[in-house]
Amino acid sequence: MKIVREQREAGTSLVKVTVEEQDYREAVEKELRNYRRKANIPGFRPGMVPMGIVKKMYGKGVLAEQSYRTASNAVFEYLQKENIDYLGDVIPSDEQGDFDFENGTEFEFVFEFGEAPEIKLDLSEKDKLTYSRIKVDKKMHDDYRSNYLRGYGRLVDADEVTSDEALSVTLDNGDMNVADAYVGLISMSEEERKPFIGQKVGYKTTVNIDELYKNPSQRAAILQVKEDELASVKPEFTLEITKIRKFAEPELNEEFFKMAFPTGNVTSEAELDKFLDERIAQDLGRESDYLFTLQLRDYLVKKAALKMPEAFLKRWLYTINEGKFSMEEIEKDFDQFLKMFTWNYIQKHFIKADNLSVTKEEATAEAKALAAAQFAQYGMPSAPDNMLEEYAGRILSDKEQGQKIYEKLYEVKVVEDVKSKIKVTEKAVSADDFAKLAKEL
Repeated sequence: MKIVREQREAGTSLVKVTVEEQDYREAVEKELRNYRRKANIPGFRPGMVPMGIVKKMYGKGVLAEQSYRTASNAVFEYLQKENIDYLGDVIPSDEQGDFDFENGTEFEFVFEFGEAPEIKLDLSEKDKLTYSRIKVDKKMHDDYRSNYLRGYGRLVDADEVTSDEALSVTLDNGDMNVADAYVGLISMSEEERKPFIGQKVGYKTTVNIDELYKNPSQRAAILQVKEDELASVKPEFTLEITKIRKFAEPELNEEFFKMAFPTGNVTSEAELDKFLDERIAQDLGRESDYLFTLQLRDYLVKKAALKMPEAFLKRWLYTINEGKFSMEEIEKDFDQFLKMFTWNYIQKHFIKADNLSVTKEEATAEAKALAAAQFAQYGMPSAPDNMLEEYAGRILSDKEQGQKIYEKLYEVKVVEDVKSKIKVTEKAVSADDFAKLAKEL
């Protein structure tokens, strides 16, 4: 077997592997014996098909497969032996010539790979970044508290529409009359709510049902018809408000605290406010951490100024996606891909250089936190630990979800590692200013 590497421009190399019959003969013969053992050909008992017939039927395909596999394995062994770092994966080259598997015994396979650029990042306190922390004001606390308590509230009758009440209405267009239909203002935009604000029971107006209920399935349910019957319904209706209801916050009594906090960790209004402030701080901390990660990512990508083999990476993306995306589509999103690809490559550099690792315990804790957040969304802010443990186990056992958790934790480790090497100044900003910073990124 002969292996030759040719370095090309733009950080790309070709590897030409010439395989001879002695390199693949044993693998081909073994595979043909497997075919003979499994072959089901009329006139022959299983396993008794003459090898000549097996070779005639399958020999060319088996030779192509096994010679390619031999060459491919040789490339990876060569890269490992020579300690050559590469990006993405090794792919067949466009310079590959034709093969004569009918008559030939020696074949040259041509592969291509992108050379991994060397990372030189000398970090010190001369490298400066700002960590933006959102200031918690009274309005933020009150809004958070209101939204939290809404999950434990109840609907009560109201005299007038003021903001996001739930309306019971009668709809009538002459051909059909629907009593006690539901209009949820909470799901509407401020502009869509305007006609209802200030109105009372008995208020009548004309509405277009297609605009009031934009979702066809919801529209069909309200009108008590099938979706395929909607086209025959005249959309102009007279709407009359028959009932106005709004969410009332629960009374902060012993019954509420037992229901909302079954573990007994919160038993008074003061403790509730403290609990909510901690939740706000956690949520805002995650927002601040995320924004800082984006800022650090962009800073390091720019500072490293790595020359990536872009042309190769585009061909690699096209190849591994097996034609699912055209080269035009890959070109369109390539800049964003390249930034993330470069960031991941830089992360691997720090993980290896600084010996960073994520333990199983850390992954489990992260999965439990994710589970707790999901339970909280469904009105269980204090789910039992055994339930969280079980749910976390399910999350980590899922290959895709588990990988995402480990990737996230490694990114956190890298960010903390880099933060310890540079100068980071913390700055308190308003929620509006923070939103502007986030939008810029």
